[in-house]
Amino acid sequence: MPSYKSFSPRTEIVFGEGLLDRLHAYRGQRVGIVTDAFMAKSGPLERVLRYLDGCEVKVFDEAIPEPPIATVTKGAGIFAEFRPQVLLALGGGSPIDAAKAILSVVRATDTAQTIEFVAIPTTSGTGSEVTSFAIISDPAKGKKFPLIAKEMVPDVAILDPEFVRTAPPKVTADTGMDVITHALEAVVANGASHFTDAFAEKSLELAFANLPRAYDDGNDMQARDAMHQSSCLAGLAFSEAGLGVSHGLAHAIGGRMHLVHGRINAVLLPHVIAWNAGLEDDAPGCRETAGRYARIASRIGLDVPSVRAGVIALIRAIQALNQRFSIPSTLRGFGMDAEEYRRAMPDMAAAAMADACTAGNPRRPTLGELSMLLGRAGG
Repeated sequence: MPSYKSFSPRTEIVFGEGLLDRLHAYRGQRVGIVTDAFMAKSGPLERVLRYLDGCEVKVFDEAIPEPPIATVTKGAGIFAEFRPQVLLALGGGSPIDAAKAILSVVRATDTAQTIEFVAIPTTSGTGSEVTSFAIISDPAKGKKFPLIAKEMVPDVAILDPEFVRTAPPKVTADTGMDVITHALEAVVANGASHFTDAFAEKSLELAFANLPRAYDDGNDMQARDAMHQSSCLAGLAFSEAGLGVSHGLAHAIGGRMHLVHGRINAVLLPHVIAWNAGLEDDAPGCRETAGRYARIASRIGLDVPSVRAGVIALIRAIQALNQRFSIPSTLRGFGMDAEEYRRAMPDMAAAAMADACTAGNPRRPTLGELSMLLGRAGG
């Protein structure tokens, strides 16, 4: 049978000035909003509501980080009864992911209802406003798992950097390192193509140039806008190309140890790059991946006299960002219980092996190799 790839972005991406004017298109309609308590109380929700004049609005503001199944079930019940014509997600990755899962349930419950899905991201990190991915948690089992379905891709994404102006430096760094991980994993993923590379490489160029600026000065709106677009570009890339071992491990670690996702990826990334590129063992199939990493190193302005040197330069550039952002070199630096982590490693390795993101990795890991990476990142 023929083997082929496809690339079919389906989201209308709105950026520039007067962005929220786009919401006037829904005048007079029933609009459901999924957000979190902070967005509801701190001003962003009120700002959005001003543009929904003449609309009947129902707000569900109970989205929380790593949205649990119970939150999705409650939100779906509310909107199944409300029957919105538009579902609007306002927030970071968690409210958008919660909205995706809620929308999936509502659509399955009422197949006759047409619901337009609009996402307004308030962090520059997940790219969830253009992806088919959503991360949901099951607290009872201590697990996070990705949902992947084309039907969850938002119809409209509104990229307004004003919504991220007040993000604290720590949040800017954590989400920004997630952007870099998304784009780097997309570059080497099994589903990568020239089309996805175009988005991923531009995302990385923007992120390495602008993340330090946004971290140092949150009012640098040029840097904020660049990072907002970088996040979206990375989302477009990995939604089609796939992700890899870093995200597979990060989901397993986050579900068990409850650490911040972006910071987990920041710690994992240097170890995963070195292993993917075969720096220690030059395993079969690693040379192509190493070449892709070296290409990125050159693209962001690093010295690349050889492929191996390019990979090492990329790893050091990531480590330098982590140091600048006060991100520890190991997970132990987050103050976690090292003994609990050690005991959980077999379960986390198994969870990472089963994670859908791991399947996209260019180098197929064994359980032993995943345990090795967990051990190195744990410290």
